[in-house]
Amino acid sequence: MGERPFLRLVEGGLADWDPDAGDAGQARDVWVFQASCVRAFAATWVVRGFAPTTIGAYTSLLPRVLAHFDRPVWQIEPAHVDAMLHTLLLEGRTAGTRRRYLDMLRAFHTFVRLRYASEIRALYGTAVGDPLDRFNRLRHVRDEPAHRLPPTAERLTAFFAHARARLATVSDYPAAARDYALWRTLYHSAPRLSEALRLELCDVHPELGPSGKLHVRFGKAANTSGPRPRWAPMLDGLDRILAWYQSDIRPLFPDTAALFCDAHGAALKPETVRDRLARLLDTEGRIEGDQFTPHDLRRACATHHYEQGMDLITVQQLLGHEHIASTMAYVRPCLTFVEDAWRRATSRALTGLAG
Repeated sequence: MGERPFLRLVEGGLADWDPDAGDAGQARDVWVFQASCVRAFAATWVVRGFAPTTIGAYTSLLPRVLAHFDRPVWQIEPAHVDAMLHTLLLEGRTAGTRRRYLDMLRAFHTFVRLRYASEIRALYGTAVGDPLDRFNRLRHVRDEPAHRLPPTAERLTAFFAHARARLATVSDYPAAARDYALWRTLYHSAPRLSEALRLELCDVHPELGPSGKLHVRFGKAANTSGPRPRWAPMLDGLDRILAWYQSDIRPLFPDTAALFCDAHGAALKPETVRDRLARLLDTEGRIEGDQFTPHDLRRACATHHYEQGMDLITVQQLLGHEHIASTMAYVRPCLTFVEDAWRRATSRALTGLAG
């Protein structure tokens, strides 16, 4: 068995490998064949329209998954999968991380089985079995930080007031004002960060609907779909904020298409946004538990609208989810939500009796 080749995506497209080319020994090397399968699998992420950040995460995860096995994926058996999960558990990996490893293994194994089973049988005399069964599925345990409660409406009111007040004192006013408009966009229209950073000036439509809409042309892909566009309403005064931003702040940056750009006119990078938000939160001087991420602003939007009476179907449309179950996972009402709802219902009932 030959040495495992280094697995990587080649810039500019798929690095071709023809199993019929070269000598017979090269064609029968299992690691070379698996590497070609990895490259073909990675190419499908591109043609299916996954975002570059998603492709980068998958490209990083798949080699880590395969490194747990001393055999190619078509020779993996259930006991080997159990051993991988046990190793991850001993390393202290969370249930969510272990589930991602398992999902990636399942996706790649299915791809190899459906596309290359006949070649593998011809080359190696091996049938491609299924190492994943009902015994090595993971229970859905909510142990991820993403399931903590989103920031409250009061917390975000204080944060936005702090960000707005700093505009009068910061040395880089254009960048701080741009960030302020971006934070408000993430909260009031609830795009994903990757979606917001791909917005262009032409995607802001103040003339649509009561308060305008954002055309999210590069909505997150789901499973095998490509980007799914949607219209996101500009709620809670976001239309006025973006009008101010476009008239007073955006002209201070280079004349490019990106709505939220850097000093060179290029669209902001997600890691840059996360870092700038973390630094802004540090200037508030609050305790660690009051910190939040750009994605938490999207979750907060969903939760606060639901707490105020918006039904789940409407929240689903706002977030651009295909399945209502995804929306239900986003909505995390405050700890007194049930009691508050009971008090409102009781008050309405008493008012009805009095009338």
